[in-house]
Amino acid sequence: MVEFRSADTSDWSAIWPIFREVVSAGDTYAFSPGMNEAEARAVWMLDGTDRRVTFIAEIDECVVATAYVRPNQPGLGDHVANAGWMVAPSASGQGIGRRFAEYVLGEARRLGFRAMQFNSVVATNTAAIRLWESLGFEIVGTVPDAFRHRTAVRPRSM
Repeated sequence: MVEFRSADTSDWSAIWPIFREVVSAGDTYAFSPGMNEAEARAVWMLDGTDRRVTFIAEIDECVVATAYVRPNQPGLGDHVANAGWMVAPSASGQGIGRRFAEYVLGEARRLGFRAMQFNSVVATNTAAIRLWESLGFEIVGTVPDAFRHRTAVRPRSM
């Protein structure tokens, strides 16, 4: 059974291997594939203040996914959330991402967010795109060549 909860600082040691594996693949996140652990922790582990929260999904007390939610903009735009998700590759395809997304969306509502915006979803991350569209999200724009995919090469448009 999958359980979801807010992460605390002691969860980082279980989150880091997932973060490292996902980011080092160079195909879904704009973070540098060589990002070190301290840099990763600084961007992913949110402290809970100002509606900035990191979450985990666990199966038998083993972390299999992580997510964060935070305001996408300050001030008059802070009612719109931004979020990021990572599911351990070994746990993908089991429906964890969908259930986790539903949980985090609910938590975002509970935190007072009225909308959610993803600033960047890599076009080749078709599983994520299918998930978000099935949950009612829409693609509002694309930016050609905005992501230097590690393996998918596109001819330059300039």
